[in-house]
Amino acid sequence: MTKRNKIAVALVLLLFTVAAAYGSLFLAFATRSVAPKEAVVLTVKPGMSFSAVADALHREQVVSDLLLFRLLARLSGAEDEIKAGEYEFRLAATPGEVLGRLVAGDVRRYRLTIPEGFNLREIGQRIAEAGIATADQAMALAFEPGFIASLDVDAASLEGYLFPETYTYVSGTPLKALFSQMVGQFRKRLDPEVVAAAATHGLDEHQLVTLASIVQKEAGNDDEMPLIAAVFLNRLQRRIPLQADPTVIYGLGEDFDGNITRADLRMPTPYNTYTMVGLPPGPIASPGEKALRAVAFPADVRYLYFVARGDGTHVFSHTLKEHNQAVRTYQLKK
Repeated sequence: MTKRNKIAVALVLLLFTVAAAYGSLFLAFATRSVAPKEAVVLTVKPGMSFSAVADALHREQVVSDLLLFRLLARLSGAEDEIKAGEYEFRLAATPGEVLGRLVAGDVRRYRLTIPEGFNLREIGQRIAEAGIATADQAMALAFEPGFIASLDVDAASLEGYLFPETYTYVSGTPLKALFSQMVGQFRKRLDPEVVAAAATHGLDEHQLVTLASIVQKEAGNDDEMPLIAAVFLNRLQRRIPLQADPTVIYGLGEDFDGNITRADLRMPTPYNTYTMVGLPPGPIASPGEKALRAVAFPADVRYLYFVARGDGTHVFSHTLKEHNQAVRTYQLKK
């Protein structure tokens, strides 16, 4: 073998050795899980280069080797497939798993809980606390006629139609998308049989939601909802004012100081069910499914009155005399 041939063989063997060593290094990198020292939140902006994303992941110690991570992305075809969004990395993961999340768009998700009985102002405040939008922006959108019509809601606002539920959303979710999801949940949970049953009591959909919102605010527990709904339906049928304190409070708005007075009960607002007969012009809060069903399927009773015991339950009465006695027992003596 000539000297030149010996050199060529030696170079081949050297290249093979280097390739084998580098291949082993790459394999070890690709299969080893890495956990950052603390939770890392990375925002991938639309149009952001993979190089910038990789640099950030390496800087935050989500991946251990920048060059090998870029090589892995190139070999797997992931460079041009990553999705924009906010990602959170806190658990140990291999570089392939990190790439998989970026390609799948496995972005960070948040939860927003709207309790039953929240009104628009309270929902707006909850949205503001979550950083989705300001309370003023939420209120403005909830009263925007064009947007309300686009959701097929026949009302002056979305009061009562933003269904109380826990929603998941991602960073940057538009307020319109969130409200659309909430109204969509309302449509999903409002069973057609409930609407049909309410119609037998002379209530259209808007009136159903309105009365259900009052029942939601009055009831101290779910079991009494059908009884409270029956009282209000009986009073509507006899054209007796509902005399529901929550509607009065709603009509007072920000002027309510937490203590309802006789002057409040005489305040002429569209929601004062002490001075008017019938339902107020719209819901006063977001009713849950049980309140909606209670109005559609009320208890078969003839009660016309109820008063709170102070423990979350109520005493129901047929006559004003019985009611006044209950008031003396559970309210005036307190």
